[in-house]
Amino acid sequence: MKDLKLRLKIMPFLAILVIFGNLFSCSSDGDTIVDPLEVVIPEEPDVPEETDVEVASDEDTREITTCTPEGENTTRTSSDIANAANVGTIDDRSCYANYQESVIDGTTWGIYNITADSNNQDAANTLQPRIERALPVARSTNVGTFVKFTGDFRILETADAGVFSRNGSYIAQAKGQHTGGGGSADPAICLYRAHPVYGTGSNADKQVAFDIYAERILVRGGSGSGREVVFLKRVNKNEITSFELEVGFKVDPTDTTKKIHYCNAIIGGEAFNWNIPEPDRGTQSKIRYGAYRVPGGRAQIRWANTAHEKVEM
Repeated sequence: MKDLKLRLKIMPFLAILVIFGNLFSCSSDGDTIVDPLEVVIPEEPDVPEETDVEVASDEDTREITTCTPEGENTTRTSSDIANAANVGTIDDRSCYANYQESVIDGTTWGIYNITADSNNQDAANTLQPRIERALPVARSTNVGTFVKFTGDFRILETADAGVFSRNGSYIAQAKGQHTGGGGSADPAICLYRAHPVYGTGSNADKQVAFDIYAERILVRGGSGSGREVVFLKRVNKNEITSFELEVGFKVDPTDTTKKIHYCNAIIGGEAFNWNIPEPDRGTQSKIRYGAYRVPGGRAQIRWANTAHEKVEM
């Protein structure tokens, strides 16, 4: 399978639609219930051949609802379990299901299930639901400073709202504040977004695989058309996939008086390196992971073997 890069196809009428869409959004990372219209039209990869799709042993197959009694949580951190296998501080803004764990073939998996309209922590009809884990922040901007997250993920289901710009759920993201203003108070820099791929024949209504995209800022605080959405790779449903994300500062090899703020991912053994725009404006490097953003339907993400490293120079 060859990697595909999305092409920006900017048509005259789309410019009007973008302006109109942005009037209804104040978010820079798809965080609001009504997202800004993206000026990107993807090239669709081939639909996978029809195969049997098995239900994972820890998959939720119940009817999708907004909230459940067992999913209620008093605060964003009150629903975690003692000695959780997954690293980081939980941020649970969903009343559908609290964080749980399952053991499969000796591996403990963190369970992150969210549904549309299930955010019971923020004001109604504002921010997207999520169950994420926040990791320690590197606040130095010196060369050699970095944060690094490693783990394995499995994707069982992601959001489907019927249109590309609102489909998919984030499984991880690089974040970090910057100088000079612009964007949200806690801006996302690069988000890794999994879009559902449906099968054919008897699997036409089943999510059989997921296309992983990188949603990257073009400028600090970028939103809407200030981002690019780039196709990275496809993974099958319930496929154990290794994930590594490192965000930090290094010397610019083309000019040793300058530095690069980098965001490098390795997904399933394939490297996807990227340099963040305007490196001198960056003041932080940080990472979050779990399940975030579900404009329609449900998202089910699993994480195991997680670890985090922070080095500040």
